[in-house]
Amino acid sequence: MNRETVVAEALDLLDEVGLDGVSTRQLAKRLGVEQPSLYWHFRTKKDLLSAMAQAAMAPHANAPLPTPGDDWREWFLENTRSFRRTLLLRRDGARLHAGSTPTADLDRIRHKMSFLVASGVPERDARTAMLTASRFTVGSVLEEQADSGPGAGDGRELPADVPVLDPGSAFEAGLSLIVDGLAPRVRP
Repeated sequence: MNRETVVAEALDLLDEVGLDGVSTRQLAKRLGVEQPSLYWHFRTKKDLLSAMAQAAMAPHANAPLPTPGDDWREWFLENTRSFRRTLLLRRDGARLHAGSTPTADLDRIRHKMSFLVASGVPERDARTAMLTASRFTVGSVLEEQADSGPGAGDGRELPADVPVLDPGSAFEAGLSLIVDGLAPRVRP
């Protein structure tokens, strides 16, 4: 048993039981080991959850980085969409990711920021836009996953005059607002 095996099994457990059901006891049982043996790889459950969050983000973390010839708008939109798709790959993916620190991804984040600045986005606005898009995406996926998880469809109906957007359309509309709000600040 190695660290990667523990994380992979923990992510499978997450998909089956959700974040609230993930426990070191359940994980040890699945792995056929005693619970204390998990502490060889992860000193705390928080350490395990952090490793799970990092592994769950691998599809987004391995997405191509922007190149100097890329259009900043198209890249920003696709980068944010990639983040959303990755969060949606795992049950409670947004909850797992929320509050995690992207320590393994710092060089990629710096590259993305440098690209935006080189594209004419003022540095402060680039930081704010990336943070806003990230938090918007996590919040959108939190809502989407809550609407489709256990207890969803609990009989509460929306009033007839409240428009209902599918999660993908709502996400795209909000993402457009972020990009459209950033565009006038970009220097040619």
